[in-house]
Order: sequence, then C-alpha cells, then structure tokens
Amino acid sequence: MKIFYSLLTLIVLCFFLSLPAQARGTYVVDSMESQILGEMRCYAVYLPQSYHTDNAKEYPVLYLLHGAGGNWRDWSRFGNVARIADQLMNAGESREMIIVMPDAGTTLMTYFNGGTWNFQDHFFQEFMPAVETRYRIRPGKESRAIAGLSMGGQGAVMYGCHRPDLFSVVYAMSAYLYRMELSAFNMENPVHRDIQQRVEDNNAVKYIHNLTEEQARELSSLTWIIDCGDDDFTYAANVEFSLAMKEKGIPLQVRIFDGAHSWDYWQASLRRALPYISAIL
Repeated sequence: MKIFYSLLTLIVLCFFLSLPAQARGTYVVDSMESQILGEMRCYAVYLPQSYHTDNAKEYPVLYLLHGAGGNWRDWSRFGNVARIADQLMNAGESREMIIVMPDAGTTLMTYFNGGTWNFQDHFFQEFMPAVETRYRIRPGKESRAIAGLSMGGQGAVMYGCHRPDLFSVVYAMSAYLYRMELSAFNMENPVHRDIQQRVEDNNAVKYIHNLTEEQARELSSLTWIIDCGDDDFTYAANVEFSLAMKEKGIPLQVRIFDGAHSWDYWQASLRRALPYISAIL
C-alpha cells in the first residue's frame, strides 16, 4: 500500500511538473528627472510576456493612476496588477499591452497644476514623451487608454477632458470627482487644503456642465466608462457625472457593482477594465 501511494504521488507530481508554465510579464521600476517638478520621479511599468522575445513589436498602453495618499507602488502592492494582467492575457481575455503607473504623490498628492507642483504639465510634457520613447509603445490616440481609482479616477477623467486628442479610452474607478468633506482631509492642514482646492478647481461635473457644443463633440471621440460600487461614498458624484455627460450627448457606459471604496473592488474593476480596454486599443 505504501508503494502504491508513493507511486501515485510520483505520478501526480510528474503530471504537474509537465504542465507548461504560465507566461508572465515583467514588472519594471523606473525613474526620470523632471525639470518641471524639480526632482527625480519614480514610476512602474508592466511589460507583457512577449515584450522581451519579440523585439520588433509595439504595444498599446494603459496609463493607470493611483489614488490620494498613494504612490506608484500601489497598483502592485495592493492591486496585484501584474498577476491580474498575466492571468487575463494568458487566458486570451485581454490582448497584450504595456501598463504604466506614474507617481503623483510626494508631500502634495495631486494630478493638477498649481503653485510649484505642476504635475499635469509634467505628465503631458515630460512623462508621456519619456515613457513612450523608452518603451515600445505604439504611437497615436487610438493606442492609448487612461484609468485610475479615486483621485486617480478624477485625474483620468480630467486628463481625458483636457487632452481628448491623446486618449481613446477613459476608465474611471470610484472616481473622486469633486471636493467632499472627508475625515481623511484636515482642512487646518495647508497641504490638505491645497489638495482639496485643486480637486474642486477640477470639478468634473461642473466641467461637463460648462462644455460648449464643440467641446462635447471632441469628448465624444473617446470611450468613457464609469465603474463604481453601490456602497462607495463617490457613488452620487459618479451618477451626477454620468447624467451630465448624457445631457451633453456624450456617450458613456456606467457600471455599478456591489462594493465600496476598497482594493477588493478595484482589483475586480481592473479585471473588468483590461479586457474592455484591450478590445478598443
């Protein structure tokens, strides 16, 4: 009997060892010197499995933004971005793409311009050109998407609004679209006041309400997706934004699922986002 179980164990082990290993992409930590921000900026890049075996291939790109209080590490530490991308790409549910995760956080965390921290200028004038030169990213609006969670969702929405010529897809997850009274922000703290003021200066709902007909037509050239949990404190703002877009005649998709403002929700959202985005890019 012992011999039988030993043989059975050996057979099972050999079976699993004979299975082909799952292809894996590469998670890269990179950096660049920013003249606009006056400091070195780190960022992360996910490169699909074939990137190092097909040196001639170019890839579409997803710019994936973190939330307030976070940084470029968040989507790896808490979002399992590489594992999710590997699983979806291996299963054929998502095409291969490069995923770029910038860092909008130091003492001040904001994606927008103001004072000496002009991150939006850095993103468009320095960061995107540097990344798309350093990595084999296919050029053109039709090959770019931008997504983000919470304040990064606002960043994705407003970057799409400000530069519709650069992106084909905006995928906003639990987007923090205008200033709210939250315990996370101490309004006696000047840094927190600055962050909240920039959020309100880029109030996405007001921005859409104030669009001209020509601007609305420009935004209609993008695919817009709002993805938010029904227990999320940003739920009402996301609904308001969606209604404002509808009123302006700008097509968008609204996805409401069970969930709150959490990494469990955003991991699930990323699993929804990658197949959808890859079908467009």
